Amino acid sequence: MVQLIVGNKGKGKTKHLLDKVNAEVKTASGNITYLDKSTKHMYELNNKIRLINVMDYMITNSDEFLGFICGIISQDHDLQQMYFDSFLKIACLEGKDTLPAIEKLEKIGESFGVDFVLSISLDEHELPEVMKSKVIVAL
Repeated sequence: MVQLIVGNKGKGKTKHLLDKVNAEVKTASGNITYLDKSTKHMYELNNKIRLINVMDYMITNSDEFLGFICGIISQDHDLQQMYFDSFLKIACLEGKDTLPAIEKLEKIGESFGVDFVLSISLDEHELPEVMKSKVIVAL
């Protein structure tokens, strides 16, 4: 399952994402991973959540990003949820069509039983119609 937190820059998406992941870790039966563009929020995350700074891995396009996600999933059979802060930036999708990547994430999630929560710096009206049903928070 893919869920979206959407809104323009500076609207509070990261705070909402951090609150959600920290609440989820209390009841999760599996592991949780949080991907970001830096380690800036390290001390705001529960220590049971694995933080990955995607920028450390020299990812240059969305296909590499999706391969990276599959690599993480292949190494952690207990992975239950993944949270992506600044999704457009870490997935190299700024200014590009996000739908193919999100559809692929949906398939990956179904295949391996992993839920994804993405923060996206777009207003809800900027999303393709098929993605609007995935929005859980619009700021």
